[in-house]
Amino acid sequence: MLPLNKYRRDKVPNWKYIKKNIWNILAVLLLIVFIFSSKAKTWTLRQLMNTGLFNADIANGHSEKKEKNKPEDFYFKDANSQLMNTSSLRGKVVFINFWASWCPPCRAELPSIMAFYKQFKNDKNIYFLFLNEDTDIKSAIHFLNSNGYQVPFYTQEGQISEQIFTGSLPTTVLLDKKGNMIYYHTGVAKYDSKSFIKQIEQLIEE
Repeated sequence: MLPLNKYRRDKVPNWKYIKKNIWNILAVLLLIVFIFSSKAKTWTLRQLMNTGLFNADIANGHSEKKEKNKPEDFYFKDANSQLMNTSSLRGKVVFINFWASWCPPCRAELPSIMAFYKQFKNDKNIYFLFLNEDTDIKSAIHFLNSNGYQVPFYTQEGQISEQIFTGSLPTTVLLDKKGNMIYYHTGVAKYDSKSFIKQIEQLIEE
């Protein structure tokens, strides 16, 4: 039988070890939080976006699709279930963003998209097509309303060519006035940077 004082010593935390490895322990704890918390992922991505690391750039985004191409037109519905087709958007620059309310990268980039949208929402030469991929539309609308995101709400109708959307979220596509795809990007990006805004302005003027 172990002496009582020895038993108690064995149960006392090794504070010297903890102090020596405090940063490693904190890093592991942060990693666990990041893995299991969507809010933590969203917050972390937003902080990284503020560094300029994820600034959108039409030239770099175009490199993901090696050649300028004109993808197949597709149908989509607005919040009132009105059916539309992308062919009707010729003559406008079209900003397409596939997103879902449960997607941390989508949540992270939405504030920058909102700022971008607010700057151009009254410009008739650009069309914002925010395509929601939630299975529960009510949850998606609740998410937008609860966060004060006032953006046009659309859902896809029928099949969309993999030239535009393969299922990765978020995916953002930019079409020029002739319907050519000039920007394609999967993953988080910051769309309200001065450089990207300037590129959009130049594109509208063409």
